[in-house]
Amino acid sequence: MKYDVVIVGSGLGGLECGFILAKRGMKVVILERQHQPGGCMQSFMRHGELLDTGMHYVGGIGEGGCLYAPFKYLGLMDLPWQHLDPTGFDRVTIGDRTFCYAEGHEAFIETLAKDFPKEREGLEKYCKVMCEVCDHLYDAILPRDEVDFFTQSLFASSTYDFLHETFHDELLINVLSGSSLKMELAKDTLPLYNFAQGNNSFIQGSYRLRGDGNLIVDRLMEQIKAMGGEVICDAEVEELIEKDGQLVAARCKNGEIYEGSYFISNAHPAVTVDMVKESTKMKKVYKNRIHRLENTYGMFTTSLIIKPGTLKYFNWNQYIYQKPNVWTYFNEDGPVQGCLISCRCPIEGDDARILDILTPLPWEKISQWADTTVGHRGEEYKAMKERLYNECVALAERFIPDLHNKVEAHYTSTPLTYRDYTLTPNGSCYGVRKDYHNPMMTLLSAKTPIPNLFLTGQSLTLHGLLGVTMTSLFTVSELIGKQAAWEITQTR
Repeated sequence: MKYDVVIVGSGLGGLECGFILAKRGMKVVILERQHQPGGCMQSFMRHGELLDTGMHYVGGIGEGGCLYAPFKYLGLMDLPWQHLDPTGFDRVTIGDRTFCYAEGHEAFIETLAKDFPKEREGLEKYCKVMCEVCDHLYDAILPRDEVDFFTQSLFASSTYDFLHETFHDELLINVLSGSSLKMELAKDTLPLYNFAQGNNSFIQGSYRLRGDGNLIVDRLMEQIKAMGGEVICDAEVEELIEKDGQLVAARCKNGEIYEGSYFISNAHPAVTVDMVKESTKMKKVYKNRIHRLENTYGMFTTSLIIKPGTLKYFNWNQYIYQKPNVWTYFNEDGPVQGCLISCRCPIEGDDARILDILTPLPWEKISQWADTTVGHRGEEYKAMKERLYNECVALAERFIPDLHNKVEAHYTSTPLTYRDYTLTPNGSCYGVRKDYHNPMMTLLSAKTPIPNLFLTGQSLTLHGLLGVTMTSLFTVSELIGKQAAWEITQTR
């Protein structure tokens, strides 16, 4: 059977592209290599509970927020969203002090200015930059006259330098960076655009689901199928077949062949180019460029199932650091020094049942097991994971006393886990590393040298739910037109 669009990968980007194109009347099929769809949005069952892979909270979905219009269009706004505490949706503990991120830019400034009164002017400048960045979020679809200079200048600017030029107090710089465990804080590469865009959406308003990430996956899948689209699991694409300079089919490992007019890959760009075995359009120099791109670090995650009645739900995200070394702690030796604690919102009552603790885990620290697969890594690997689990719990106990005695069961994963399940090189958490020194080399277009093959996903421009949604719109604009894609961002 021939389709209008064949989409490789059912992560959020693949599902969003599939929804938009199916809604436009195109015949869409999404091919997923795993047993269940969703990529890093999916949840998995352990100990009778659904645990999340990568969904913890999202910003900007309230009315007027940067994700409100696209999420409304995608039919996601009536999911059971829990609005996080507006007086402190993120709380950053450094040493013995805790600082709150308040919702709304004015409240954000006022709250932090109480702790850092001499830095009010800098806080106002910082929020102004975030607001300006947000105003230009979707301009790559329909650029304004000045957008090229504005956006490119921020992609070519250093986050680390901007913070040190704007603020005098090193502790405040650490506080403002402290919730950015949701991105890679690399002082030598991180563009100001990514830092400002990533943080701004959460200040607009932060939310988590009363339930697991499968709620998003299931909703998108249901709607895609209702519009005539297909989502096929256990369909690992082995080759994208080119003929006369165009892709004509995707061949899966099970022998099935899916013909199409257009192809979108939600797989990592390096994985995508390797699917193109023979091509007159995609030259070796392009493939080599993609393979040379560096990737962000991965994450160690431990999911804790809490004994009933031992811990109350807390309606914010808690970041904890041993000392003000937020930009460097993950590369230092010794026990875990920083982590994010995210509490699953209970569907009923106020007892917490699931906690996730996350901390960065650079590839170099686990590369000795690079040639292993899930379930076959050996006792030394298991011991390493258990050590990291205990270190994370010990750090979390600065916020939740006696946490280790409240745990009924726990499950851990490393970048190796993510690599094996998603094929992302080195189990990267945020895709291709953006470098302000070389923005044009590390920012990827949705277009490829093959005219009917397009990329989507967090490796292109920006990561997270915001970045993936934004990139999905960039991708589909190549098929449905820029004006039609732009209108999705304006839905009210």
